[in-house]
Amino acid sequence: MKLSRLLLASVALALSLGAAQAQTKLKWAHVYETSEPFHTESVWAAQEIGKRTNGRYQIDVFPASQLGKETDINQGLALGTVDMIISGSSFAARSFAPIGVTYYPYTFRDAAHLLAYTKSDVFKELAQGYADKTGHQILAVTYYGVRHTSSNKPIKSCADMKGLKIRVPDVPAYLAMPRACGANTSPIAFAEVYLALQNGTVEAQENPLTTIEAKKFYEVQKHIVLTGHIVDHLNTVVAAGLWKKLSEADREIFTEVAREAAARATAKIQAREKELVDFFRQKGLTVTEVNRDEFRNTVMKNVAFETFGYRKADWEKIQAVKSGSGS
Repeated sequence: MKLSRLLLASVALALSLGAAQAQTKLKWAHVYETSEPFHTESVWAAQEIGKRTNGRYQIDVFPASQLGKETDINQGLALGTVDMIISGSSFAARSFAPIGVTYYPYTFRDAAHLLAYTKSDVFKELAQGYADKTGHQILAVTYYGVRHTSSNKPIKSCADMKGLKIRVPDVPAYLAMPRACGANTSPIAFAEVYLALQNGTVEAQENPLTTIEAKKFYEVQKHIVLTGHIVDHLNTVVAAGLWKKLSEADREIFTEVAREAAARATAKIQAREKELVDFFRQKGLTVTEVNRDEFRNTVMKNVAFETFGYRKADWEKIQAVKSGSGS
């Protein structure tokens, strides 16, 4: 009797060890707040992948720069310190410059144009170019929002930005509009922007309205200026090392879930974005409409595509994409 119990215990232990060994633990990193859809939908996706693979993957999501700034987590894909990230094409462009063309100011007409681009042949070509260069795979694209400017001084035209101390991510394309208008840019880490605005290290920053809300920048700014200079997006990226290990079936699951999560987050961002102009006005901020054509023309006149390593042919293909279609 004792022997049979011992055998049963040994079998149970072996089975539990086998199950533990069969489960693969992965790290998914991003720089956004836990309240934002980029995080909540990543958590949903991580759990959903676990369910659809019968628990073979346990994915832990690390928000708010816990595993490093955006530059760090992009590098982490190659270093093996992260397995999945959410990050903009502007950072992917450091490995494959042409994919960053979407960050050239005023490339997209609106959110519908951006979303149509993600279904287009030019997007597939650029994503494949990035994969060929790095091995990393872009599984899905999430709408991030239209980037606007917040400031402690009124801005009604491009010329009003001359000499403005503005925090801009340390990515060339993000710098294009402020610098073309004569602003002084500062690449302060995302997690430190609120304090920098509060203590006057900088007097302005630029981000989508949803980010201005989530990071509470409206508490330390007086003006929202609807410059609309970049229609932004984030990629869900799987590291080359992980992608190589995934079976075809698992690749399909990861891709399908990532796209579902991106669609869910996109819908939430678009809905909230529509509400925020009134929200900021209620908070006492001045919201200013500007002539975007003036800003766009200034950028086009002063900043060439080639300075970023972009290809004008790609930009022209994007311009030809019709909103609501992938043609």
